[in-house]
Amino acid sequence: MSEIVNLNCFRKAKNNAKKRAQADENAVKFGRTKVERQMDEARAKKARDALRQHRLDEE
Repeated sequence: MSEIVNLNCFRKAKNNAKKRAQADENAVKFGRTKVERQMDEARAKKARDALRQHRLDEE
């Protein structure tokens, strides 16, 4: 005999799997790793600090 399946649960599981697959594709296509984001933030901070150090004070 076959197992009884709740069609609502089956439909939801199928939709969740499809969404998960789409999210994985987008992560590969558009996503950056945490290290890459941290490196960009560090570079931006270093550039801001260098610019701040070269400012002339208005007195």
